[in-house]
Amino acid sequence: TAVTGETGAGKTMVVTSLGLLLGGRADPALVRIGAEKAVVEGRIAVPSGAPVVVRVEEAGAELDDGALLISRTVSAEGRSRAHLGGRSVPVGMLAELADELVAVHGQTDQQGLLKLARQRQALDRYAGDSVAVPLAKYTEAYRRLRAVSVELDEIVTRARERAQEADMLRFGLDEIAGVEPRAGEDVELAEEAERLGHAEALSSAATVAHAALAGNPEDPEGIDATTLVAGAQRALDAVRSHDPALAALADRIGEIGILLGDVAGELAGYADDLDADPLRLAAVEERRAALNALTRKYGENVASVLAWAEESAARLTELDSDDERIEELTAERDALRSELGGLAQALTDARTDAAERFAAAVTAELASLAMPHARVSFDIRQTEDPEGVEVGGRAVAYGPSGVDEVELLLAPHPGAPPRPIAKGASGGELSRVMLAVEVVFAGTDPVPTYLFDEVDAGVGGKAAVEIGRRLARLAKSAQVVVVTHLPQVAAFADRQLLVEKT
Repeated sequence: TAVTGETGAGKTMVVTSLGLLLGGRADPALVRIGAEKAVVEGRIAVPSGAPVVVRVEEAGAELDDGALLISRTVSAEGRSRAHLGGRSVPVGMLAELADELVAVHGQTDQQGLLKLARQRQALDRYAGDSVAVPLAKYTEAYRRLRAVSVELDEIVTRARERAQEADMLRFGLDEIAGVEPRAGEDVELAEEAERLGHAEALSSAATVAHAALAGNPEDPEGIDATTLVAGAQRALDAVRSHDPALAALADRIGEIGILLGDVAGELAGYADDLDADPLRLAAVEERRAALNALTRKYGENVASVLAWAEESAARLTELDSDDERIEELTAERDALRSELGGLAQALTDARTDAAERFAAAVTAELASLAMPHARVSFDIRQTEDPEGVEVGGRAVAYGPSGVDEVELLLAPHPGAPPRPIAKGASGGELSRVMLAVEVVFAGTDPVPTYLFDEVDAGVGGKAAVEIGRRLARLAKSAQVVVVTHLPQVAAFADRQLLVEKT
């Protein structure tokens, strides 16, 4: 599909709109003066089984006959709303889906290709599993090395703080060990203190209750509950044979008498055993004060104090074993650095092999884009760093993606030395290099839709015809939308859209 029109007609609106649908920045200047909001809606066909489908379903969105409906609203005040498959979603989710759905190429995207990190990513993407597999192993080892190094640095640099922490823990554990608290002891002592503090009242109450139940030896004429119950039982036992119901009541009164006897006996024992010794009360309060001194510092109760002691003992063991831990971590770090060096070498070898194939494929494409004598190559190099990992007998700098700096070089004509594309390519040549790279990608990692925004800028004549022919070839395996001002490019399109300003 070719989108054409006079300069200033608004062709770039197509790119701007798609950018909004794919999570781009919402600029309130896009809203027409006098309008409350600007709205963009899009319908994207999603291949069945594509990874993006899983992400869409996780967001609660639904497909409409295999298509994904996306809308973006921008208010005049600058607020932005995004909807995906009928669900309101964060704008960031649209950006997540963008890379799998549409590849946008404009002047700013060409500038992105000039960044070394983007060039390395392009090479890795082209190489596929030959780089992805060793890169995954390298990344895992790199993360582990980082974690080990951070822990080792923490132990070494915080030695003083850790020693102070150990002293504090040791003091606390010694203080707790000196008191020797038992689990639940604070509850038991609280109950005993309450009992001892009211011993006289408790003894008096037990004595009175015992006399009411079993009688007072000093008052033989007094009436007590046991005597009354026994009399009631004797009265019923005399006639129980005449009525089973009355016999049952007599049995129940007998049970009451037994219960009264048991309670009276326990009351007598309670009164005898009750310790009203003030020395014992003083000892209990002293013990409680010792336990309270611990709970003020180490926990709400004795159980919490004991839990703190257990955790602190484990932490103290860890702190006291710093020297051993430093040796272990140092050995593990050295082993990981050695392993990382081997993995980095394998990664470099895989990238070097892929770079030759990638450069040859892009060079072949440039020949079809009116650059028959241009040659593309890759410079894969490392930077020496005494603190780095050893690769090929040299200590080189390393990072999460390996030790390689990857740079795309272009020799535009015979005899010209290969130079970085940022310096060796004109605007038109850079457009064609970028297109050639994308065409090569289309055969290895196809994206459903490509949008090219005036990538033919600065190009004309035969080169423009070749660009149009190449875009048409790319359109055999993907949807291609081209915003162009060149008839040579638009002539190859299957569909023409004319933008007019009214």
